[in-house]
Amino acid sequence: MSPPRASSDDRLRRGLRQELESLQRAGVRQLAAAAPAGNEQQAAAGVSLEETQRLLDLVRQEVAACTKCEELVANRTQTVFGSGNLAARLCFLGEAPGADEDRQGEPFVGRAGRLLTDIIEKGMGLTRSDVYILNVLKCRPPENRTPLPAEADNCRGFLDRQLALIQPQFICCLGAVAAQNLLRVSTPIGKLRGAFYDYRGIRVMCTYHPAYLLRNPAAKKQTWTDIRLLMREMGLPG
Repeated sequence: MSPPRASSDDRLRRGLRQELESLQRAGVRQLAAAAPAGNEQQAAAGVSLEETQRLLDLVRQEVAACTKCEELVANRTQTVFGSGNLAARLCFLGEAPGADEDRQGEPFVGRAGRLLTDIIEKGMGLTRSDVYILNVLKCRPPENRTPLPAEADNCRGFLDRQLALIQPQFICCLGAVAAQNLLRVSTPIGKLRGAFYDYRGIRVMCTYHPAYLLRNPAAKKQTWTDIRLLMREMGLPG
């Protein structure tokens, strides 16, 4: 006989417990009964935007001081933490910084970044300031190689804490590396597309990385299908 499926209450309690553990790791020690007016997600956790910024700055400092990955530390100009709206409903998660990002200290500012901006602004009718953008790795791998599993593991705590503080409702994983690392799966990106997944109560959608689209323009049609699915789930027009 198969074990009984967890009830919705059990899943809710498990999700809340995971969220509280993540907030604890992020530095939150007390949840207030009420919060200043602002984003509903931060209010639900009793964390103001100012407190979110302060705690993210602490994580940013830890990232900048991190020396766990010797090869990445030797190769980097600076770390690339993430940027955007601290009250974002939507986060875009990429793989790792490239050369342009390493120079500027901001995610997705090169050719792939310009394409992502077009997706956000021309496709979704949003602006980059409406969303938050970050990567699995905070340092550029040499020659933009694929992140090693150990490197992703070393950065995982930073990623979890960022997301616990921002508390988006949706995450769009850009490419296989982002999707597989966030969801802890090995499924190819082509098979992950077209569905929503769960990360600690956050709805996750997966699509192709903008850099892949630059090399394979025909895949833009499939990506647009994914983005429209995401927009419908978010209640956005288009």
